[in-house]
Amino acid sequence: MADIVDLSPLVSYSTVRFVDFRTFVSSWCGVNLNVLCSKDQNIPSLLSESLRQCGSLLSGYYGSISGCLSALEDDCRTTVWTYQKDVEDGALDSFQPDDQLKKKKKISFIRRRKDVYKALGPGSAAESATVLAFGSLFTAPYKGSESHIDIHEAPNDPIIQTLIEKIEFLPFVPEIINAGKKFALQTIKGPFLCAQLRLLDGQFKNHHKATFLGLKQKIEFLKQTGQKRIHVFVMTDLPMANWTGSYLGSIAKDSDAFKLFVIREEDDLVQETAKEVMDAGHGLKHGSVSQSSAGINKRHHPQSLSDVLLYIEEVVCSCASLGFVGTAGSTIAESIELMRKHDVCFG
Repeated sequence: MADIVDLSPLVSYSTVRFVDFRTFVSSWCGVNLNVLCSKDQNIPSLLSESLRQCGSLLSGYYGSISGCLSALEDDCRTTVWTYQKDVEDGALDSFQPDDQLKKKKKISFIRRRKDVYKALGPGSAAESATVLAFGSLFTAPYKGSESHIDIHEAPNDPIIQTLIEKIEFLPFVPEIINAGKKFALQTIKGPFLCAQLRLLDGQFKNHHKATFLGLKQKIEFLKQTGQKRIHVFVMTDLPMANWTGSYLGSIAKDSDAFKLFVIREEDDLVQETAKEVMDAGHGLKHGSVSQSSAGINKRHHPQSLSDVLLYIEEVVCSCASLGFVGTAGSTIAESIELMRKHDVCFG
């Protein structure tokens, strides 16, 4: 994430140290990633197998390793991490799956609040470990899950409070922000509305009508204010070939009233931005362990940035001067709202 999120505001804190995960894995596993990821067909498969085995141990997939690695199985389904709050350690969290959801999904777990200091600090089983492996981040059973951390009411320590405020919002790296601004200014060229419509995955795929309702209401409002031809930037996981029969299809047909804009993964803007981000190698700049000492050359190390389109789209939406309509419950919508609050586009 450090390749696409700007961590520079946190670098000056002595309480925070960074190490890029690629660098860490390379150093920990004793594998030169430049060699492993090269196009040389003669690279022995044993090197790849060594990295796979090391990664399995590092992830905590096989449990804790005495004095070395402590594997945690807590994830967002079962745990909300707190930090020295006036809450009983192990108390039930206020959010629990309702009875209907429990029956439908056969859910048996409950979620508790857990003090991170007591669980991982002095005197804990994890204290002597060099590495903590959070199951919700790296191990297969919890792939795609996330940790819930509630530290907004941490002790009255000015350094900690300032650090928490910084962490609450970290912008994208300049290459991504500049790409989003460029599309808004040079392609859309004028006031526009952004519609973030998440329609195909999870709970969202069964709520198309509710998702489109907010967009309909916003468009009707803009019409009443005298907007003639409304420019709309559409950010959605629904392929254009499937717009027919939906509200998106109907407004796409009405070219007199609307002008729609989208960005595609194959667009030059996306491809060029991905290359710029890879060349910049931001994640390898802030590390407490240098990439050279771990055998990593950022210029030659391949990197997956398949989501760069999503990040550019978020920036474009932060520039929407006619407003933003997001999908209720979507973390992407929350991210865009936060960017708009912090004036990412106009700052």
